[in-house]
Amino acid sequence: MAHAPTWLTYGFLYLTAAVLAVPIARALGLGAIIGYLAAGIAIGPWGLGLVSDVQNILEFSEFGVVLMLFLVGLELQPQRLWSLHRPILGLGSAQLAGCAAVLYGAGWLAGLPWRESLVGALGLALSSTAIALQVLAERGQLRSGSGQATFSILLFQDIAAIPILALLPLLGGVVDTTDTPPEAGHALLQALKTVGVVGAIVLGGHLLLRPVLRWIAQSRTPEIFTAAALLLVVGIAMLMVQVGLSMALGAFLAGVLLADSEYRRELESDIEPFKGLLLGLFFMAVGMSIDFGALLRAPGLMALLVLGFLALKAVVIYALAWGAGITRQERPIFTLLLAQGGEFAFVVFQTAATEQVLTRATASLLTGAVALSMLLSPLLLVLLDRVLLRRFAAQPAASAEPELSEPQEAPVIIAGFGRYGQIVARVLLAQGIPTTVLDHSVEMLEAARTFGYRVHYGDATRLNLLRIAGAQQARILVVAVDAPEQSLKIVQMARKHFPHLTIVARARDITHWNQLRDLGVAHIERELFESSLCSARTVLESMGLNRDEAQRVTQRFRSHNTALIERMYPHHKNREKFIAVARQGRQQLVEQIAKERQEQQARQTPPPG
Repeated sequence: MAHAPTWLTYGFLYLTAAVLAVPIARALGLGAIIGYLAAGIAIGPWGLGLVSDVQNILEFSEFGVVLMLFLVGLELQPQRLWSLHRPILGLGSAQLAGCAAVLYGAGWLAGLPWRESLVGALGLALSSTAIALQVLAERGQLRSGSGQATFSILLFQDIAAIPILALLPLLGGVVDTTDTPPEAGHALLQALKTVGVVGAIVLGGHLLLRPVLRWIAQSRTPEIFTAAALLLVVGIAMLMVQVGLSMALGAFLAGVLLADSEYRRELESDIEPFKGLLLGLFFMAVGMSIDFGALLRAPGLMALLVLGFLALKAVVIYALAWGAGITRQERPIFTLLLAQGGEFAFVVFQTAATEQVLTRATASLLTGAVALSMLLSPLLLVLLDRVLLRRFAAQPAASAEPELSEPQEAPVIIAGFGRYGQIVARVLLAQGIPTTVLDHSVEMLEAARTFGYRVHYGDATRLNLLRIAGAQQARILVVAVDAPEQSLKIVQMARKHFPHLTIVARARDITHWNQLRDLGVAHIERELFESSLCSARTVLESMGLNRDEAQRVTQRFRSHNTALIERMYPHHKNREKFIAVARQGRQQLVEQIAKERQEQQARQTPPPG
């Protein structure tokens, strides 16, 4: 009987372990990351022993982190990135320097040589970009204050990785320090290479990427565009490696440069599946890399090391969060995500062992401690949610709910069956108008089914799902999802691929309304506007106005406000002008209503004599 190829055997093992472990972990409320880590432990050297070549797998799967940083960059326009330069430099340097100093002090007090203390402190001060960003994305907190601060610190760590690696040969004594001129020349050459590569990425992003992507898109071959997207990330990663820089940092820069591109959404949809699979493989590789042998040889020392560095980092990071003004509710998650060890520590300790700064035993012990901290962090996060932060509980577990797969032909598609989409759907169904309703919340689907409504499971931000929902034949798309980011993504996709659709959209606020107008949406309703007017009319009636007068006042306000936001819209990117028009409109309304009130009182007052 012929033996299966190695890639086929390993692929079967990884996919089987993931498919079994992740749904079980999610069902238990533990999250997908713990499922991947557990799967890695199960098939790794200290589990069933089905996989032994852990280092190569870890190196390959790190490309998932690279893809994740590229996608994060796509969400950050250059102006927005520049607005983060202070937290990146301020918070980032404070976290790394503070944690490294405290950890170095602990190592020195424990009697370790200063070189080992320094390298251990620098490696343990780093945090896991993969776990932190994945957790923040799952919880919808990337754009929160703590999310932005976490991202800034992680980005600084990626930048700081360059000098940390450059320091290791010097500490190991491998470099001949008596030969100063060549070393100075080498450092200058390395600096020029670094500046040249970063400059090439920036200039190439501005001058070449868009024309090249446009040319590839004109071939109308989707798989080639996908290949081009992957080639872009792989090519930039190779450039960064050649000059000793972080692959993830280069991919992030490329993403930022394409954040304003018209191909941004297409790149996201093409790369997202690869990112998810490779990140899953990365977490499995971390699980495989946990050295339970070192744990068994010195369980007390390993426990002291893991708990000690987590506790010391947590104290520094919590104090930093307090000083940075992060809210009390967000500080525990911020602290936990940055207190854990990071994937780059594996590289630091492995290189330190090669350069003879650390012994192999010490490097193995530190690597095991980092991996264990990455395993403990998601578990502690679950405990944190259930005990202290119920309001920030993790997203509900994934369901086996089948996604929409049968093509639909209804003339109306409603994306979102929340409190807004339900009303629209019920009115249409009462009129006998066929409607396809989509929602990706399992709880919402179960509630809708209980009341007898047919709602299809699916994420309307996915192009293929919209096609299956019948967007090619439908006449109207109602965008009723809660999150403005998802709403804008759906509208952009619909405008690009289904331009015939009439889009009726729900706007959360004026900012969201302006963004929808920028995308060419003509039919927009602010979600609380009409209900707020009804409440205002009730208050006026309770204050003594008769029903007709209260109705007239609120109708006057409605027409004035509708006209005002149209006047404000051309200036919504000019904050000062936007505010000036709003204030002018408010004053005009006050004066107009006061004048009408005086005229009415004059009409009701009988003439003298």
